[in-house]
Amino acid sequence: MALPEDEDALLGTLQTRFGKHPQRHPGLAWAEVAQRLQARPALLPTLHQMEASGGEPDVLCLDGEALVFCDCAPESPAGRRSLCYDRAALDGRKEHPPAGSALEQAQAMGATLLDEAQYRVLQQLGEFDRKTSSWLLTPPELRAQGGALFGDRRYGRVFSYHNGAASYYAARGFRVWVGL
Repeated sequence: MALPEDEDALLGTLQTRFGKHPQRHPGLAWAEVAQRLQARPALLPTLHQMEASGGEPDVLCLDGEALVFCDCAPESPAGRRSLCYDRAALDGRKEHPPAGSALEQAQAMGATLLDEAQYRVLQQLGEFDRKTSSWLLTPPELRAQGGALFGDRRYGRVFSYHNGAASYYAARGFRVWVGL
């Protein structure tokens, strides 16, 4: 949870990042974002956690309409790596379990993993995960078969792949979004 004294620093960081990347939110003024944040102060602890774990949140429009704060760090957030996909995968690991799961950590932050379509929208706004990869929200029918999706950018292209949900790698984390 963000402390009151941290709130001004967080808002300053978000405003500076917003100003540096206008291509992510064309035609939007920071004053509108600040007004929306004032109306929804419960978002601040989530944004604080996104920032503190290396997500570098910024304002985007992932679905063509609604504004969101989304992780825009060049690589998968450093504070959210080496995790399997969800609790079922974590519980199923017999040896060398990771410290946690991406889905659970996202939920604990009050945020949602990017799905495959949202990840592709993010990738149109910059080049992300050129050295890392990020777990993606996986459709239940795929997850029921033991798999989970992740994405990255290699060779100038964006890829989404599948992996066993219990797998984890030092270079795989997760990206989240929260509605504004």
